[in-house]
Amino acid sequence: MAGALRFEQHPSETLRAGDGFCLSDIDPDSTPGYTGTKDDGKALLGEMDDELADLQERLFAESRFGGRKRILLILQAMDTAGKGGIVKHVMGAMDPQGVQFKAFKAPTTEEKSYDFLWRIGKEVPAVGMVGVFDRSHYEDVLIHRVHRWASPEEIKRRYVAINEFEGRLIESGTRVVKVMLHISGEEQKKRLLARLDNPAKHWKYNRGDLDERAFWDDYMNAYQAAFDETSTRDAPWHVIPANKKWYARIAVQQLLIGALAELNPEWPKADFDVPTERELILRS
Repeated sequence: MAGALRFEQHPSETLRAGDGFCLSDIDPDSTPGYTGTKDDGKALLGEMDDELADLQERLFAESRFGGRKRILLILQAMDTAGKGGIVKHVMGAMDPQGVQFKAFKAPTTEEKSYDFLWRIGKEVPAVGMVGVFDRSHYEDVLIHRVHRWASPEEIKRRYVAINEFEGRLIESGTRVVKVMLHISGEEQKKRLLARLDNPAKHWKYNRGDLDERAFWDDYMNAYQAAFDETSTRDAPWHVIPANKKWYARIAVQQLLIGALAELNPEWPKADFDVPTERELILRS
C-alpha cells in the first residue's frame, strides 16, 4: 500500500522567513508545499509519528551517555491559532520523559525585577530533551511594542539580546526551531465564537483575547519587525499558515523531524559484552 502523500519541498525551506520576507504576502488559508487534502494530512501525521518518536528516543538515550544535543521548539501566535493542538497532536507522539514543556504567562513581580531573559533562561531544555515554549521571550518584543510598554530603544536592545541568547543556545548544542502560526482575523473570530458555542470550551475563553483583536494590525507589524531582526541563519523563523489546523500540525512535525535528523543522534554503544549477558539471562 502506498504511503501518505508527502510534502513537495521540506517546510524548513518553504516556510522560512528569509531575506525579503513579508508577512502580509502569506495567505493563512494556504498550504505551501503540500497539495494533499485534510485526510491526506491526517494520514501523513500518523505515518510520521514513529519516525519522530524514534529520533526523540535516540536523542534522549544519547544524552544519558554524554550527548549534549537538544531541541527547543518556540511557538508564537495570536490567540486561538492552535499552539495547544500542536502540543497535543505533534508532541503527543513523543515519550513524555523526553519532553520539557513551558507555557509562559504574564511575568510575576519577581520576574519583572530581572531582565526579561532571566525567566526564559531557567526553562531552556536539558540535554537530550525536546523543549517546547508556548509563547516565549518574543512576547517581550511583541506585546511590549504593540502597547508601548517599552521604548523603541529598549525593543531594539531586546532584539540584540535575543539573538545573542539564541546564539549561546546553539553553541551549547541546542537546535532552535522558531514557529509562528499565522491565522487570519476572520479565522480567529470564528474560533472565538466556537468556544462560546461549546460549553466544554468555555474555560478557554478569555475576554482579553477579544481586547487584543483591536490591535491586530499592530501585532502583525510587530511580528514582521521581529522576523526582520531575529530570523538568523542558525535560528530562522518559520511562518506556518494555520487557518487549516491539520496543515499546521504536519508542518511543525516535519520541522521537528528535520531538526532531529540534522542533529543525527545515535544509539549509545553497549559498554558490556552482549553474548555474555545473553548467556547469563538464559541461565537465570
